[in-house]
Amino acid sequence: MLTFADILDALCGTRPEQAHQAITEAVLDSRNVIPGALFIALPGENVDGHDFVAEAFKRGAHLALVQRDLAEQLPVLDLRHTIELVHLNKLELPLCLRVDDCVAALQQIARYWRQKLDVKVIGITGSVGKSTTKELVSEVLEQRYRTLRNPGNLNNEIGLPLSILQLTPDHERAVLEMGFYVPGEIALLCEIAKPHIGIVTNIGTVHAERAGSQEIIAQGKAELVQALPSSPDGVAILNYDDPLVREMANNTDARVFFYGLDPHADLWADNVEGLGLEGIRFQLHFRNETIHLRVPLIGRHSVHTALRAAAAGLVEGLTWQEIYNGLRSSHTQLRMMAVRGKSGALILDDTYNASPESTLAALNLLDDLVGRKIAVLGDMLELGQYEYMGHEMVGVRAAEVVDELITVGTRGQLIAQAALEAGLASSAVTSVEDCQQALQVLEDRLDRQAVVLVKGSRGMQMDTIVSALEYGE
Repeated sequence: MLTFADILDALCGTRPEQAHQAITEAVLDSRNVIPGALFIALPGENVDGHDFVAEAFKRGAHLALVQRDLAEQLPVLDLRHTIELVHLNKLELPLCLRVDDCVAALQQIARYWRQKLDVKVIGITGSVGKSTTKELVSEVLEQRYRTLRNPGNLNNEIGLPLSILQLTPDHERAVLEMGFYVPGEIALLCEIAKPHIGIVTNIGTVHAERAGSQEIIAQGKAELVQALPSSPDGVAILNYDDPLVREMANNTDARVFFYGLDPHADLWADNVEGLGLEGIRFQLHFRNETIHLRVPLIGRHSVHTALRAAAAGLVEGLTWQEIYNGLRSSHTQLRMMAVRGKSGALILDDTYNASPESTLAALNLLDDLVGRKIAVLGDMLELGQYEYMGHEMVGVRAAEVVDELITVGTRGQLIAQAALEAGLASSAVTSVEDCQQALQVLEDRLDRQAVVLVKGSRGMQMDTIVSALEYGE
């Protein structure tokens, strides 16, 4: 377990014999502090962690990283200056550690701790499907190895170091999702985490508004495969079906393992059958073997998630039985949830976020289901130059699937227009400005035969529609 001595060694290269106290975890929120924790006081736009250091100590925190003076009179060790070991051996806890930058200090501690541990790291990135892939890969690897995964969406320059500090010497594998907003971010995460396997899901248009283009997004995601060790120690697991991901094979010295629906991939699937909310059925092919699988992942697109997890299992030496057990016993699911509304309609809640790729996948699932199909689709944000094209693609697919389309927001009108031009009857298309108006449209149209997909970017607050339909709010 991480100790006070480890933190001092990481930050100032000095390891006092007396600093043997264990650090139970690292937290950003004083309300989540448990005895023995390291509290990181991050300054923010609305809340400053420095105002809660005393509260963290009351809850039992051993240490706090701070980067400014505190209002309270709390013990502080200033690590910005050279400190003699004799003084360090007299320290008592709780204690504030003064640094220049709390985020940089957190990253340095994580970097130090990662290097001390004999654990193999699997890094995962991509535009869509990172979190679900992380969960399923973890569940497959857990069939043999003690595995840690970063919880929730702790996948950035702060969340990933926090996840690494949860590792113990008992862990054998760590599956870490790596997010991307700007070039250089994944390179930093890899420099901290030192992955030996990298999995890339796909290259979509989400975050194009900030990154600029799919090509720039691809360059940023490729930082993962560039950071891998050379073959045979490093392995890049790449989506053969995505040309931008397939080209990443030229950017790495690691061994390349392709997965996809194309027989040219190392691991490929065919005969993919959507079973609605019951999961999917398909065949896996690897070398001269064919495996028949049925897994509890909804939507035909989920076959790629299963392929990634199976590929990770194969690369890590698992047997087919272990891989099968991990896939079959999986509690992993898309962020989509299926609930019954008060009207009896089946509501597909996919309101966590939206991109053209994930919305097309949701429409494909809707296509697999039986009933009167209604799609309530909101604006997809942060698409940059792909805004018009992305909404148009969704509109064309919606016209092929739905009996009725309701769009929310100004960009949603692009979806509606594309659906009309693709042949959906004007009587079946309604565009509204906000979620409340969408609810008014839906009010008298739902019964037990209706299947309603609700999806849009998080900023559109489409979840309010689901709550109102489910609970009658």
